[in-house]
Amino acid sequence: MAGPGSQSVDVPASREQALATLSALAAQRPTWQFLVLGEIANFAKIRRHLGCARAELLVADVQSRIGSALPTLRLAATSRTTIEIAFEGDRAGDLDETLDRLRDLCEPMFDLDGELHEIELVFGAAAGRVPQADEVRLVEEAEAALVEARSVHSPVRHDLAGPEARDIRRVSDELRAAITEDQLFLAYQPKIHVRRQEIGSAEALVRWNHPDRGLVLPGDFIGAAEDGEVIDLLTLWTIRRAIDDQRTLQAAGHDLRIFINISGQLLGDQNFVDAACRLVIEADAKLGFEVTETSVIRDPESAIANLQRFADIGIIVAIDDYGAGLSSLAYLKQLPARELKIDKLFVTQLTSSNRDPLIVRSTIDLAHALEMEVVAEGVETHSALALLTVMGCDMVQGFLISRPVALPALLAFLEEDQHQHVSRDTRASFNGLATAWKRG
Repeated sequence: MAGPGSQSVDVPASREQALATLSALAAQRPTWQFLVLGEIANFAKIRRHLGCARAELLVADVQSRIGSALPTLRLAATSRTTIEIAFEGDRAGDLDETLDRLRDLCEPMFDLDGELHEIELVFGAAAGRVPQADEVRLVEEAEAALVEARSVHSPVRHDLAGPEARDIRRVSDELRAAITEDQLFLAYQPKIHVRRQEIGSAEALVRWNHPDRGLVLPGDFIGAAEDGEVIDLLTLWTIRRAIDDQRTLQAAGHDLRIFINISGQLLGDQNFVDAACRLVIEADAKLGFEVTETSVIRDPESAIANLQRFADIGIIVAIDDYGAGLSSLAYLKQLPARELKIDKLFVTQLTSSNRDPLIVRSTIDLAHALEMEVVAEGVETHSALALLTVMGCDMVQGFLISRPVALPALLAFLEEDQHQHVSRDTRASFNGLATAWKRG
């Protein structure tokens, strides 16, 4: 692809080149995701001196200084006093080092229209491992850290705790109760087939209406469910509910395949595999199971054998979060998978990076060579959708299409053909990018 400010991307000419390129580039993906919120603590004081109009530009002054010194950070002013700073890294310590640099950068006085002023900033930060880090949870932790930072006037960081840092027994016991007391529900994120402009499937995501904590997202309990040995009960509940919801959809005239995330821990559990197969066969359900590469690598012999059992009864196997972990192309070619999902880390920066388009295009070519369809996760902009269309991506899902919604909202979405609005708005971007891609 060639375009303003971008370099030409050469598509690998053979499957072997695609394998080599993808393996090399994917191995370099970061393992930590960071979010920092910086707030101007003395905004009111400066505003009294400069006036309202000039004070509104303070956050832009801060953004300019940080952006010039640290161009790899993604910066966005979220209010007249707050700036959001997002980045990735290979070590948890990258966050502390960046916080130190941010503090040092903002310590010198700012030249504001010829006058020197001190802009006092406080920082709240959050860190999470890729791909487990939940974006909403990351924002919430950064906001909580910022509140704490205001009181101590020093940078504060919150790390998203893994299962080892939680009260696993308590959470697992609460989950058992949640399963029996109907505290759980499924939210669905539809996937649009790019060429056919149809919604043919949706991913089911578990949500927990906790009686005390309110809505709890999967990132806060799936790890505990695995370590507390409740993941089999939770997943079987998910399969049953998805089958029931699928019948509701079919009765309304919508024939959707529903995809469910399967923990790697379950791929070697014969009791779970037997129970899951029995549920699908008895209901004659159209389901898909999404598994990650790392889950297969844990016990490849059992995992591949059981995935083949699923495929033999009509369950579509999809490789989830491809490229986010240690990609094993040797295992990939052995799996009975028919879909490959490109991790959203590659998609969110698709139109602003020179490397990510190469990885995405190579992944699409590789998947097609292995007779798999490609799904791009995390599609949030029309330009990204247009570029994926030009690249030959088969399906997309993301907030541009729809956020995960409960069954009634999904039914309304399908009845109103809301995805068609997205398609129309993307055409202008598609035409421009198609021309640029062909020139490249």
